[in-house]
Amino acid sequence: MSLTTKCRGKDCDLAVDGPSFEMLDRSFGVHCRSVQELSLLFAVSQTLDKSFDLSEIVKPLLRRLRDMMGMERGMIAILNRDDGQILLSDAIGVPRTVPASQYFELIHPLLQRTVDKAAPVVTPNFREWIAEDAERPKLSDGLQIDAGTGLISVPLKFGEKVIGTLSVERPRNSRQGWEADLRLLTMIASVIAQAARLRQDAAEQIQSLRRENTRLQEAMAQDFRPKNMIGTADSMRTVYYHIEQVAQSTTTVLIRGESGTGKELVAKALHEKSDRKHKSFVKVNCAALPDSIIESELFGHEKGAFTGALSMRKGRFELANGGTIFLDEIGDISAATQVKLLRVLQEREFERVGSQETMQVDVRVIAATSRNLEEMIADGSFREDLYYRLNVFPIYMPALRDRKCDVMLLADYFIEKYAKRQGVKAMRISSAAIDLLVSYHWPGNVREIENCMERAVLLAKGQSIKAHHLPPTLQKKSAKETREICTLEDAMVALEREMIIDALKDTGSNMAEAARRLGLTERKMGLRVKKYDIELSRYK
Repeated sequence: MSLTTKCRGKDCDLAVDGPSFEMLDRSFGVHCRSVQELSLLFAVSQTLDKSFDLSEIVKPLLRRLRDMMGMERGMIAILNRDDGQILLSDAIGVPRTVPASQYFELIHPLLQRTVDKAAPVVTPNFREWIAEDAERPKLSDGLQIDAGTGLISVPLKFGEKVIGTLSVERPRNSRQGWEADLRLLTMIASVIAQAARLRQDAAEQIQSLRRENTRLQEAMAQDFRPKNMIGTADSMRTVYYHIEQVAQSTTTVLIRGESGTGKELVAKALHEKSDRKHKSFVKVNCAALPDSIIESELFGHEKGAFTGALSMRKGRFELANGGTIFLDEIGDISAATQVKLLRVLQEREFERVGSQETMQVDVRVIAATSRNLEEMIADGSFREDLYYRLNVFPIYMPALRDRKCDVMLLADYFIEKYAKRQGVKAMRISSAAIDLLVSYHWPGNVREIENCMERAVLLAKGQSIKAHHLPPTLQKKSAKETREICTLEDAMVALEREMIIDALKDTGSNMAEAARRLGLTERKMGLRVKKYDIELSRYK
């Protein structure tokens, strides 16, 4: 950037063309006030351009002013938009032994007067002003303030609105007085105010956008998560997203996952989020139906079609007409049924057993399996063409061991559910029980933890759920734990610590009440809390 200036002051007649006024000063040693002021303004603008974050440039800006004006101390303060209070932004020249907040408190009356008047305030003799109030000398303790030092405070104004102050403490220039400094600082304050306001507006807009983004994400996550499903793991969020994507269509969905992961809940959520939610949702467990009757169950039969068929009966597909049919454990159906099911999926038509009449149905098919269909295709026990008809939109339900962060959410949910059913207050879980729940591998997935919590609620009888209320399978040690040596003394210490923590939790860290419950004196309780390094604040 090339700058040209011409100074025609009293002692100077100089024209310069160069990249920086600062270089001009150094090169020629010119002591022209006009050139120095322009150089300072240019340096200020350069500093403001270095960062969008105002907090990062305040101190470098004040250093520029100190180097070029010879000031002893300087401060920039910004007004809080919410309450109008003046807040310290940054200061330089304050000794390390004196907190910047102390200096801010000292000159705060002058800064407040600047804001109230929306005009500069000049204090020619700063030391005399300090002596006028009995409290001020205490605040100035540690500051070396000479007799000729004054303080100039100018408002940072954007339009007619004051957004802060710029204050400078420096010795008086006997030749030029305070007028020249006041004029220069007013110009600098104007530049700083414009930059500060623009950055403040942009920062507030960014913050507003971030809050809105967070709100929308939370709202979307809440809307995506079906009401009957629990889980915040990333894998579960993916499931919710897939449900939202496919729910409104008629696409066939295949839900994959281990037994007990909640595949039926996904099927129900797909139905309830679809346009068919007011129609039938028919569930069929293919594994529970023998081959001899599964065809009749799915497609229905006519009277006399076989022995025992005393009347016509509608099949599950016919009952689900206009709604959704859920075929659970689809991998367990026979080869003959696979052929007929393929036709329904392709043509949406079938015949009842013992009938020649073809029936058309409008039904959304959702299937689920815990079996490896790809291996079954390879060994010939599952039709490949049926697999591709079913596997249009797969949704994979994660095993509970792969989303350990949801274990306690599920545990709390089932405790509340079964406590309400038993007519008791929902109880908390002890630390030892939590350790067992989190460390267990849950081969039975969500179904297993539900049964586990139902058992614990029954055994706890309204008290907190302890480790011994959990099933023996959860308390079985792993091979690694079995190899570790645990003495009787270690076990007793662990039990005592657990009981103390449980008592503190129950009483909200009330040491006296916890001691009474455990049959201890407050002194012994205090000693044990100290011995086991228990943080009381964690249980308030």
